[in-house]
Amino acid sequence: MDKLSLTHLLGEETEFIPLVTSEAENELNESEIPTEIAILPLRNTVLFPGVVSPITAGRDKSIRLIKDVQASSTKLIGVVGQRDASTEDPGFGDIYEVGTIASIVRSFKMPDGNTTIILQGKRRFRIVEIIGTEPYHRAKIELLGEEEVAENDAEFHKIMSSVKELANQIIEESPHIPTEAQVALKNIKSDRFLLHFIASNMSMEVEGKQDLLETDSMTERAKIVLKQLTLELQMLEVKNEIQTKVRSEFDQQQREYFLQQQMRTIQEELGGNSSEAEIEEMRARAKAKKWDEKTAAHFDKELSKMQRLNPQVPEYSIQRNYLELLLDLPWNEFSKDNFDLKRARKILDRDHYGLEEVKERIIEYLAVLKLKNDMKSPILCLYGPPGVGKTSLGKSVAEALGREYIRISLGGLRDEAEIRGHRKTYIGAMPGRIIQSLKKAGTSNPVFVLDEIDKLTYGGQGDPSSAMLEVLDPEQNNAFYDNFLELGYDLSKVLFIATANNLGSIQPALRDRMEIIDITGYTLEEKVEIGKRHLWPKLLRDHGLKKTQSVIGKKELATVVESYTRESGVRSLEKQLARLVRHAAKSVAMEEEYSPKVTNDEIRGILKAPRFTRDKYQGNDVAGVVTGLAWTPVGGDILFIESSLSKGTGRTVITGNLGDVMKESATIAMAYLKSHSDEFDIPFEAFKQWDVNIHVPEGAVPKDGPSAGITLLTALASLFTQRKVKAKLAMTGEITLRGKVLPVGGIKEKILAAKRSDIKEIILCEDNRKDIEEINPEYIKGMDFHFVREMAEVVELALTKQKVKGAKDLLPKTVEGSKDNQ
Repeated sequence: MDKLSLTHLLGEETEFIPLVTSEAENELNESEIPTEIAILPLRNTVLFPGVVSPITAGRDKSIRLIKDVQASSTKLIGVVGQRDASTEDPGFGDIYEVGTIASIVRSFKMPDGNTTIILQGKRRFRIVEIIGTEPYHRAKIELLGEEEVAENDAEFHKIMSSVKELANQIIEESPHIPTEAQVALKNIKSDRFLLHFIASNMSMEVEGKQDLLETDSMTERAKIVLKQLTLELQMLEVKNEIQTKVRSEFDQQQREYFLQQQMRTIQEELGGNSSEAEIEEMRARAKAKKWDEKTAAHFDKELSKMQRLNPQVPEYSIQRNYLELLLDLPWNEFSKDNFDLKRARKILDRDHYGLEEVKERIIEYLAVLKLKNDMKSPILCLYGPPGVGKTSLGKSVAEALGREYIRISLGGLRDEAEIRGHRKTYIGAMPGRIIQSLKKAGTSNPVFVLDEIDKLTYGGQGDPSSAMLEVLDPEQNNAFYDNFLELGYDLSKVLFIATANNLGSIQPALRDRMEIIDITGYTLEEKVEIGKRHLWPKLLRDHGLKKTQSVIGKKELATVVESYTRESGVRSLEKQLARLVRHAAKSVAMEEEYSPKVTNDEIRGILKAPRFTRDKYQGNDVAGVVTGLAWTPVGGDILFIESSLSKGTGRTVITGNLGDVMKESATIAMAYLKSHSDEFDIPFEAFKQWDVNIHVPEGAVPKDGPSAGITLLTALASLFTQRKVKAKLAMTGEITLRGKVLPVGGIKEKILAAKRSDIKEIILCEDNRKDIEEINPEYIKGMDFHFVREMAEVVELALTKQKVKGAKDLLPKTVEGSKDNQ
């Protein structure tokens, strides 16, 4: 049975208004009630004496009971409430002991098979004993008396007066109760029935109504009813107040806001989280931020906007993400720099062998920052071949400074929004990588490594390299603008370190904003030291070996470097050394006998046949063969320029997969030699009677550049004079048509390659003297250097007076004879 309210009984559809006069009440109290009676358990309902209430019966026992009672003469039943409404077949322990004797006024057969009866309560009773449960409950009962209230009981009458007043106010305030209900209340003369009538229609739980029914004192009953009416009136007033406020200017947005307020109240009642609590948490976090007044005002404005939004709309989550980003960013939060320069030097030396120029630049930056304590961070760009430690250098710099380390890879980036972010009006908008990384770092002065900056590409979503211009400009990045953030963020305290393999692919304006630091490839000696100090100990740790379980010497390391790797960096070297370490790890794990000392024989056995062989000096027995020096991306190497003569008409053929610049150098060398043939004692007719073939071995390897200019001219001079080239001599330099020698690059790599090839003398341009001075003296010990400015000096130094064995006679006697006859 559902609970009934005052509205249900007093609505427009009500066919009668149940009123009990004083005479009728006395008649109810004096009517004869049997001591044994059928018991009807009710769900969710408590029937009070004098009150008329409809009851729907659906259980078989209840329907059988109603039929039998209607057939009796008294038509009386005992009505009691169930303790648990879900109990389908209640026993004696499942029902309350106190109930109400009721008479059946009318009954109706419903279409669904249930029976609806109208009951009128008569007297309260208490169950004494259950005497039967089939076909329905029957029990012995005792009637409970009703306390009579004296006419001079002032307290009771005051309470009843308040009850009537509150009941009338509720009828007036509630839009759902008709005003005719006030007439009904005025016509009820019995105070007891008035209390029962109001109590049966109050929104009180069954337990509360049952306690009211079991209360013997009329005064106590009246107090309970008065308390409940007061509570209902207060709730009704609050509801009406909210409706009145919301009704003013009640457009669509305010309607949604009102519904949200109601939902928020429900969530709080259920113990759930409300958006208001989230907003208050954000406001509390904002008080601890170190941002300026402009940023604080912007945050307050955006927070107020979020507070007005409905949490169910998509804009709410976008606004929340935006505010969380503002709170998570480290505004004016900086880590303390460590200015111990000696410690910084030790860390840089510990992690990287060589790279002296980079280390010196970092120490200079630290020194200035220590003295001034206010310096815009420089934008360093480490330029060099792969594998030389450009990226890992950033991590060492961060440790030396005591700063957070961030690295983002820019390789293949083609969307400008990856740098500047998306506008937050878009669904799924995010800030750019710069702002995201700063949020992750937690400080505004990290060491920021921009890896592979030369591999930024232009795409359909804008030019990311142009977006980097503001990031890497010390004059602009103190207010870097991110599209999602919509505020300027200070990047001037960030130490940016960019890395690049090719400066040519970097936008000129972007390259101009960076300080380029050239990192050349490692020399053989440096690779050996790196392998000994860093790679080998690291590989032993990674493979679970102790230092004594596998040992390698510098000579063996040099063998691995020269015969199994050809690179500028040390990545390939690390892979080859890892194979040696794994071989030792296998022997240890299988408990096999092995030698911890790595030998060259073991290297050849594990790594198989050498993959690379370096050219060695081949002597000076043949005219026209000169040793040059070349730079390659994997280091320096020696280069042989070969030339030969064959009878012909003076053609020049150049072979060896040479580039245009190198072919032009050969043409210039031949032109210079012809124009100065008298100086070199070369008959001019020889250029017309002999064809020249110039070849550079390893024809499958492309070769280009101007640095072989003096080598080509020396080879041609030796060829046409048939003089020997000085033993163990190599050279590099560019030439001009006037015979000037110009400087070239890659000197360090070229000289060390000559050293490895047992070259003793080097001819260079005078302007390359400074490059020799930068090389560690230990690396060039035992070598002689000749610095020249004119090609004549090169020929004088390079060619001996001695003719080669089997020297050719470039002008046969028949030619000389014809010359004399003229």
